[in-house]
Amino acid sequence: MSTEQIQQTRRQTSSLDLFDRRILAILQLDASLTIAEIARRVGMSQTPCWRRIQRLETDGIILRRTAIPDPLRLGLAVTVIAHVTLADHTPINLQAIADFIAERDEIVEAHRLAGQFDYILQVVVPHVEAYEQVYAALTARVPVKAVQSQIALQTVKLRAPYPV
Repeated sequence: MSTEQIQQTRRQTSSLDLFDRRILAILQLDASLTIAEIARRVGMSQTPCWRRIQRLETDGIILRRTAIPDPLRLGLAVTVIAHVTLADHTPINLQAIADFIAERDEIVEAHRLAGQFDYILQVVVPHVEAYEQVYAALTARVPVKAVQSQIALQTVKLRAPYPV
C-alpha cells in the first residue's frame, strides 16, 4: 500500500461517524438483514441507511458481503497454519507465491509478513494428506527456503468482526 493510499484510508476511517460504525458492526454479524432492519437498529430511516451502506461499499470500506459456513460441516476438518520463508525475494518469486495463493481455494487467508517469516497461510482441508498435496504443489512451484506448518487442534474464534 502506498503512502497516498494509507493517507486516503485514514481520511475515510476518520470520516466514519457513529451511524456508519453501527451499520458496519451490524453487517459484520449478519449481512443478510434487510435495510429496514438495519435502519431500525441504528435509529434512522431506510433511505439514508441504504445510502450510507452504498457509500461504504463505493469507498471500499465494505469489501464484500458474505456468509461464513461451518468448515466441519463442509468436511474441512483440518486447519493448518503455514509459515512460509521464500528462498529469495525477487519479483518473480513474489509473483509466483501471490499467484499460487490466489489459485488455491484451500488457502482461505494469507498475509505477507515482516519478520522471521515471509508469509503466513491459513489452509483448510479435509485431512492431512490433502495438506501434503498443497505443500507439495507450493514447494514445486515457488522457491521456498522453509515451510513450518502447525495443525490447529481446535478453533477458538472464527472470523470475528472487526472492532468498529
